[in-house]
Amino acid sequence: MQYNHIFGPVPSRRLGLSLGVDLVTHKICSLDCIYCECGKTTRLTIEQKEYVAVKEVKKELDHFFKHNNDPDYITFSGSGEPTLNNRLGEIIEYIKEKKPQIKVAVLTNSTLFFDPSVRKALLKADLVIPSLDAVSKKVFTKINRPAKALDIHQITTGIQTFAKDYTGKIWLEVFILPGINNSNSQLLLLKEAIEKINPEQIQLNTLDRPGTLSDIKPASKKELEKVIQTLGFDNCEIIAKVGKNISAKTQRKDVKQAIVETIHRRPCTKDDLLKIIGLEKNEIDHYIKSLEMEHKIERKTQARGVFYQTLKTE
Repeated sequence: MQYNHIFGPVPSRRLGLSLGVDLVTHKICSLDCIYCECGKTTRLTIEQKEYVAVKEVKKELDHFFKHNNDPDYITFSGSGEPTLNNRLGEIIEYIKEKKPQIKVAVLTNSTLFFDPSVRKALLKADLVIPSLDAVSKKVFTKINRPAKALDIHQITTGIQTFAKDYTGKIWLEVFILPGINNSNSQLLLLKEAIEKINPEQIQLNTLDRPGTLSDIKPASKKELEKVIQTLGFDNCEIIAKVGKNISAKTQRKDVKQAIVETIHRRPCTKDDLLKIIGLEKNEIDHYIKSLEMEHKIERKTQARGVFYQTLKTE
């Protein structure tokens, strides 16, 4: 079966083996972040609706559950902002009914936390990973390039309101871009907001895959350690790269389709694909060469190596 709305399982930096669920089409989002690994936002919006059919998502999940081992997490992420889909809560409930032993995580850009219905839907997840890269309007706009209706104060207040009611885990992600949001003044503003949210953990991220702008650079380990010192939060860590011991072994027979499904949502190196798909290097080489000849994927050189992504079309 070809999956259009689920992908993986992917060996995640944070969640072990994670089956992705994508509730919007590429690339619908409320932000157009300059570092986004999914590429430039093609539809910038805060309109909530059923962007992909819930019945189709359920059908794909049922098929996966029947033919594969359970992942560690089912994670709502992918091509855009998952909370834009107004039936997110229903899908979380469906997973909990079918597979209560699997934990559910939601990766969100936090922009719709001002909406009580969104906060209510997220209460059903085991883990919510909201992002907050800047508190000042100027830097927020520069990094995240939001939809016009969004206000950073409204966003931070929304996260704080959600945190008061939520009984699961909150890991707040902060994406650091040197020279943009790592000055002392910007970090102190972030610190003030983080203290009000009081997450279980802060996770510092930086550029690892190609972003939408070519001139942005990743933060060094030294720069990230300085951020930790300035924020002064007890549980603050730098997100590590995928461990070599994590292998997805997807059991997928349609390997070419599995590769396309994965890199359509986030560019991957050959090593990434080896971990995700669970094949030998010569087999991955064969499929990559075939997909390149079919003009379905393209390569892009980045500091960490050569990344493969779906071919961009106008």
